[in-house]
Amino acid sequence: MIRLVRELYQYRGLLISLVQRELKARYRGSFLGFLWTFLNPTLHMLVYVLLFTVVMRQNIPNFPFFMFVGLLPWIWFSTSVGGGASAISDRRDLLTKVRFPAQVLPTSVVVTNLCNFVLSLPLMLVLGMAYGQWPTWHVVLFPVVVLIQLTFTLALTYILAAINVTFRDLQHIVSNLLTLWFFATPVLYPLSTIQDESARSLMLALNPMVSLMTSYQAIFYEHRLPDAGPLMTLAAVSVVLLWGASSIFESRREEFAESI
Repeated sequence: MIRLVRELYQYRGLLISLVQRELKARYRGSFLGFLWTFLNPTLHMLVYVLLFTVVMRQNIPNFPFFMFVGLLPWIWFSTSVGGGASAISDRRDLLTKVRFPAQVLPTSVVVTNLCNFVLSLPLMLVLGMAYGQWPTWHVVLFPVVVLIQLTFTLALTYILAAINVTFRDLQHIVSNLLTLWFFATPVLYPLSTIQDESARSLMLALNPMVSLMTSYQAIFYEHRLPDAGPLMTLAAVSVVLLWGASSIFESRREEFAESI
């Protein structure tokens, strides 16, 4: 893992260039262009608000804001994992012509979506203020939660990207699993709606995104500090997972050019 971090720092200029190129190219040619950074999560929110306030009524105060708090980090996670799974297999042009640092490719996907996440935060804050939900001092923990999510997302993306080179069906399996994962994560509903305490504890233990979502909700919606236990456990698991992911990635890196 230390080698991976060292090489990412060494090629930071290339990483920044790839992220900038992706951000510029993402909406190139579209009429609204950069505005889609804000429109995409907003349209997602409107669909679910319509569903859960008209069709399936939820008794959650300020529900659109509650949902938006979880929806933004989920979009960052799902687009990173979904796109990162094919980050290596889709870039044959780079990996076969020069000795290209392959680890930059999945990292650029995650960082690009992180930038979109950060750029969408003002929209979330404005929505919160519209509902009288002003940020409190608890936001000082926000960078910590983001760092933990970044570590976990990078680890998962490295593993999937490395395996998908030889097992191309994985990227399609991942896209379907992410849909299931979304509804198993308290984005559209608070974790407290699960009445069975044992089921709630099991969900928290098996789904890493639960502690992340509840942490964001604690900071921005409930105006309190996140629960330290689950969050620190996930931080430790994410570091170990990133170490294992970097080992898997390193062991398969020489095969990438031949396999794709």
